[in-house]
Amino acid sequence: MTRFLNNLQPWGALLLRLALGLSVVVHGYQKVSSHAALDRFVHSVVVMGLPYWLGYVSAFTEFAGGILVILGLFTRFAAGMIAINMLTALFLVGIHHGFGMYNYIADLAAIAIMLLFYGAGALSLDRKIGFS
Repeated sequence: MTRFLNNLQPWGALLLRLALGLSVVVHGYQKVSSHAALDRFVHSVVVMGLPYWLGYVSAFTEFAGGILVILGLFTRFAAGMIAINMLTALFLVGIHHGFGMYNYIADLAAIAIMLLFYGAGALSLDRKIGFS
């Protein structure tokens, strides 16, 4: 049974990759979909005491990083950036909004960290180009 499940690990990574990528792409798209939405998000980052440019980095990390994770392209790098983004969100925002919020952010961070360590898994461009 263990050997059978071990053989399925790349497919498990694919499922986690798709779940993480879809989630962060949707949230990232909400931030970059218009100039006004991006300005609001950047302003919220500044209110937390962070430099304004980190708002742009965060929004585009979610959107572009999520797309890269879905495609399985530069997965470890994109997952690492998403993990940093989610851990920052967890400690600056999530812990102040109750279990439902920080639990979700912590889950996304954990998935990103797993992909950083494990790689893209099955059906990835990383594997196709020999990058995994």
